[in-house]
Amino acid sequence: MQTYDYIVVGAGSAGAVVANRLSADPRNKVLLLEAGPASHPWARIPIGFAKLINNPTANWLYTAQPEASTNGRAIPVPRGKMLGGSSSINGLAFVRGQAQDFDTWSQMGNQGWSYDDVLPFFKRMESYEGGGDDTFRGREGPLRVTNPQPTDPLSAALIRAAAQVGIRHNPDYNGASQEGIAMSQATIASRQRMSTARCYLDPIRKRPNLHIVTNALTQAVKLDGKRCTGVRYSVGGTVQEARAGREVVISAGSINSPQLLELSGIGQSDRLQGLGINVRHALPGVGENLRDHYAPRTRWHIGAKGYTYNDTARGLGLVGQALRYAFSGKGLLGMVAAPVRAFVRSRDGLEAPDLLLGWVPMLTEHGPKGPILSRESGLTCYAHPMRPESKGHIHVVSSDPGRQPAINFNFLSSPIDAELTARAIRIARSVMTAPALAHLRVKEVAPGADAKTDDEILDWVRRAAETTYHPVGTCKMGSDAMAVVDARLRVHGIEGLRVADASIMPTLTSGNTNAPSIMIGEKAADMVLKDAA
Repeated sequence: MQTYDYIVVGAGSAGAVVANRLSADPRNKVLLLEAGPASHPWARIPIGFAKLINNPTANWLYTAQPEASTNGRAIPVPRGKMLGGSSSINGLAFVRGQAQDFDTWSQMGNQGWSYDDVLPFFKRMESYEGGGDDTFRGREGPLRVTNPQPTDPLSAALIRAAAQVGIRHNPDYNGASQEGIAMSQATIASRQRMSTARCYLDPIRKRPNLHIVTNALTQAVKLDGKRCTGVRYSVGGTVQEARAGREVVISAGSINSPQLLELSGIGQSDRLQGLGINVRHALPGVGENLRDHYAPRTRWHIGAKGYTYNDTARGLGLVGQALRYAFSGKGLLGMVAAPVRAFVRSRDGLEAPDLLLGWVPMLTEHGPKGPILSRESGLTCYAHPMRPESKGHIHVVSSDPGRQPAINFNFLSSPIDAELTARAIRIARSVMTAPALAHLRVKEVAPGADAKTDDEILDWVRRAAETTYHPVGTCKMGSDAMAVVDARLRVHGIEGLRVADASIMPTLTSGNTNAPSIMIGEKAADMVLKDAA
């Protein structure tokens, strides 16, 4: 058994950050365990997210349990499985969320998590290459973030159409205000994906005090009474153990972090006993409070030719796209998942936006190895509430670490979520039928013009919607009976054990979750180092 000062489980959006910051002090000996491989050939190319969405080498390929809100479908829950975690397979959109998101966490009793508290960590982590106000943006961090301009005709037309229905253009939705429509800021630079593997681990691989082990499945954290002393993991079927002299930090993500706690005997006593798992510490909130964005993808046919990738990236057009990417980094291969997005209010009088719309300049179909371009020309617009109240849960179904846990989202169980989902689709319709898009000869394909009432719209949502792959909350931060960690991310009742990833979010942030997950890694490392001083 080898001994380290710190063991970090999971090298994803948060874990890679934690390992980087803890090992910056050469006196700290750090072990970083990752269940997946070091990388994948598609991981550095932006459009790689389409190639890795169904790839078992780089993706856990989880599926949720069928439920009424999905019309009995077992919808996919992709999660990154390599260095960089989901930051290596995600859609590359960089969205911090609103100031209100973090102020809400603070108001829930989590001292140190207000927007003013977390803003310095957002600034420290990024090297933002757009304009904007340095009050809000960082320029010298490890993570390169770019802000493209709306130079292509389709994006420019969408921004004009949004203005015609009262949605203003906002050049920096990660700045003073989130509200408005804009090109998506992206973790793309120099033609490549800026994952945490690329930005936080690649530059420090040679640190002698950092030991990175890939293809290492952590089976359990080891406990001596109520203190965490290390981990048990397997590599190639060989079980090994490592001791942590100071702390273990679990950064395995919103699916795997609660799974690991339960496999270690930390969770709901009756559930664990029923699976033959020895209860080491009763903690009823483990695996609860699961939230995600349930996002219907509305589909629109475009009669005018040459505006979407359905026209410009099929056949020989794909060769042209490859050449365009090689010379400029632009086009289909260099694209963020939704190049245009809008943060809007569902009604007047709200303090901040509560709905998100995102436009993808193509129509796709399900193929055997991932999405493929449709023959018809069109675009996709997903539309959903940003802060859903519907809550589900994730729990192990076996004591076997290799078994997928049961994922139950319980989507649309909150009436307000259902109401806001229908409103988001209606706002998407208003943009798509604005005069600025008339020259494109737009026709609604799905849900279709026949879906007029909220019930008709929601019936289609249940049959067609998927998540936007933003699960959070399953190791909730707080001081109530269902909280798993405190405001310093220490597991309640266990010494020497923290959780640092999206699972600690008490509520879902307003938008994509990669940026706030990286921030959580930065803040967690800062707290660990300060507590050790």
